[in-house]
Amino acid sequence: MKKGTLLNSEISYVISKMGHTDHLTIGDSGLPIPSETKRIDLALKKGIPSFLDTLDTVLEELEVEEIIIAKEMTEVSKDLYEDIMKRMNELEKDKGKKITVHTISHEEFKEMTKESKAVIRTGECTPYANIILKSGVVF
Repeated sequence: MKKGTLLNSEISYVISKMGHTDHLTIGDSGLPIPSETKRIDLALKKGIPSFLDTLDTVLEELEVEEIIIAKEMTEVSKDLYEDIMKRMNELEKDKGKKITVHTISHEEFKEMTKESKAVIRTGECTPYANIILKSGVVF
Protein backbone atom coordinates (compact mmCIF):
# COMPACT_ATOMS: atom_id res chain seq x y z
CA MET A 1 0.00 0.00 0.00
CA LYS A 2 1.18 3.52 -0.82
CA LYS A 3 2.80 5.14 2.19
CA GLY A 4 2.55 8.82 1.21
CA THR A 5 -0.27 11.23 1.95
CA LEU A 6 -1.82 11.24 -1.52
CA LEU A 7 -3.96 8.14 -1.89
CA ASN A 8 -5.91 9.04 -5.04
CA SER A 9 -4.39 6.91 -7.77
CA GLU A 10 -5.46 9.16 -10.66
CA ILE A 11 -3.90 12.29 -9.15
CA SER A 12 -0.79 10.37 -8.15
CA TYR A 13 -0.45 9.02 -11.71
CA VAL A 14 -0.84 12.46 -13.33
CA ILE A 15 1.75 14.01 -11.00
CA SER A 16 4.19 11.14 -11.65
CA LYS A 17 3.96 11.83 -15.40
CA MET A 18 4.47 15.60 -15.12
CA GLY A 19 7.64 17.29 -16.29
CA HIS A 20 9.06 20.76 -15.83
CA THR A 21 6.51 23.49 -16.71
CA ASP A 22 3.55 21.09 -17.09
CA HIS A 23 0.25 22.36 -15.63
CA LEU A 24 -2.20 20.83 -13.16
CA THR A 25 -5.45 22.62 -12.30
CA ILE A 26 -7.46 22.38 -9.09
CA GLY A 27 -10.94 23.79 -9.47
CA ASP A 28 -14.12 24.48 -7.61
CA SER A 29 -17.30 22.56 -8.34
CA GLY A 30 -18.39 25.01 -11.04
CA LEU A 31 -15.24 25.36 -13.13
CA PRO A 32 -15.96 24.25 -16.70
CA ILE A 33 -13.54 21.52 -17.74
CA PRO A 34 -12.62 21.33 -21.43
CA SER A 35 -13.65 18.03 -23.00
CA GLU A 36 -10.09 17.43 -24.23
CA THR A 37 -8.63 17.76 -20.71
CA LYS A 38 -8.51 14.87 -18.23
CA ARG A 39 -11.09 15.29 -15.47
CA ILE A 40 -10.42 13.93 -11.99
CA ASP A 41 -13.71 14.45 -10.18
CA LEU A 42 -13.44 14.37 -6.40
CA ALA A 43 -16.64 16.34 -5.67
CA LEU A 44 -18.96 14.47 -3.30
CA LYS A 45 -21.22 17.25 -2.10
CA LYS A 46 -21.06 20.97 -1.43
CA GLY A 47 -17.72 21.72 0.22
CA ILE A 48 -16.37 18.17 0.20
CA PRO A 49 -13.53 17.90 -0.48
CA SER A 50 -12.53 21.49 0.02
CA PHE A 51 -10.30 23.37 -2.37
CA LEU A 52 -7.66 24.05 0.31
CA ASP A 53 -7.54 20.42 1.54
CA THR A 54 -7.04 19.29 -2.05
CA LEU A 55 -4.41 21.96 -2.71
CA ASP A 56 -2.51 21.06 0.49
CA THR A 57 -2.42 17.38 -0.46
CA VAL A 58 -1.27 18.06 -4.04
CA LEU A 59 1.42 20.46 -2.79
CA GLU A 60 2.89 17.61 -0.71
CA GLU A 61 3.50 15.65 -3.93
CA LEU A 62 4.09 18.22 -6.67
CA GLU A 63 7.08 20.55 -6.99
CA VAL A 64 5.58 23.92 -7.91
CA GLU A 65 7.45 26.88 -9.39
CA GLU A 66 4.53 29.04 -10.46
CA ILE A 67 0.81 29.44 -9.82
CA ILE A 68 -1.89 31.07 -11.88
CA ILE A 69 -5.13 32.37 -10.41
CA ALA A 70 -7.97 34.55 -11.61
CA LYS A 71 -7.68 38.20 -10.60
CA GLU A 72 -11.35 38.02 -9.63
CA MET A 73 -10.35 35.80 -6.70
CA THR A 74 -8.28 38.64 -5.24
CA GLU A 75 -11.38 40.83 -5.20
CA VAL A 76 -14.28 38.45 -4.52
CA SER A 77 -12.67 35.71 -2.38
CA LYS A 78 -9.99 37.65 -0.51
CA ASP A 79 -9.74 35.18 2.38
CA LEU A 80 -9.07 32.32 0.01
CA TYR A 81 -6.49 34.38 -1.86
CA GLU A 82 -4.71 35.16 1.42
CA ASP A 83 -4.78 31.47 2.41
CA ILE A 84 -3.16 30.54 -0.92
CA MET A 85 -0.50 33.25 -0.57
CA LYS A 86 0.29 32.05 2.94
CA ARG A 87 0.85 28.52 1.60
CA MET A 88 3.06 29.80 -1.22
CA ASN A 89 5.15 31.85 1.23
CA GLU A 90 5.59 28.77 3.44
CA LEU A 91 6.64 26.70 0.41
CA GLU A 92 9.18 29.34 -0.59
CA LYS A 93 10.70 29.26 2.90
CA ASP A 94 10.77 25.44 3.01
CA LYS A 95 12.20 24.98 -0.49
CA GLY A 96 14.34 28.10 -0.69
CA LYS A 97 12.88 28.76 -4.14
CA LYS A 98 10.70 31.60 -5.39
CA ILE A 99 7.17 30.72 -6.49
CA THR A 100 5.89 33.10 -9.15
CA VAL A 101 2.26 34.20 -8.88
CA HIS A 102 0.36 35.27 -12.00
CA THR A 103 -3.12 36.74 -11.99
CA ILE A 104 -5.17 36.68 -15.17
CA SER A 105 -8.84 37.18 -15.97
CA HIS A 106 -11.20 34.33 -15.19
CA GLU A 107 -11.95 33.99 -18.90
CA GLU A 108 -8.23 33.62 -19.67
CA PHE A 109 -7.95 31.15 -16.78
CA LYS A 110 -10.70 28.94 -18.20
CA GLU A 111 -8.98 28.97 -21.60
CA MET A 112 -5.65 28.06 -19.98
CA THR A 113 -7.09 24.93 -18.37
CA LYS A 114 -6.88 23.33 -21.81
CA GLU A 115 -3.09 23.19 -21.32
CA SER A 116 -3.39 21.25 -18.04
CA LYS A 117 -2.50 17.59 -17.81
CA ALA A 118 -5.67 17.28 -15.71
CA VAL A 119 -8.28 19.30 -13.84
CA ILE A 120 -9.08 18.13 -10.34
CA ARG A 121 -12.69 19.05 -9.49
CA THR A 122 -13.41 19.60 -5.80
CA GLY A 123 -16.67 20.19 -3.95
CA GLU A 124 -15.66 23.79 -3.24
CA CYS A 125 -18.35 26.43 -3.71
CA THR A 126 -16.28 29.55 -3.01
CA PRO A 127 -16.25 31.85 -6.07
CA TYR A 128 -13.07 31.62 -8.17
CA ALA A 129 -11.55 28.84 -6.04
CA ASN A 130 -9.35 27.69 -8.89
CA ILE A 131 -5.59 27.45 -9.36
CA ILE A 132 -3.20 26.28 -12.05
CA LEU A 133 0.02 24.80 -10.65
CA LYS A 134 3.05 24.89 -12.91
CA SER A 135 5.46 22.07 -12.20
CA GLY A 136 9.00 22.84 -11.15
CA VAL A 137 12.03 20.61 -10.79
CA VAL A 138 13.35 19.05 -7.59
CA PHE A 139 16.99 19.83 -8.36
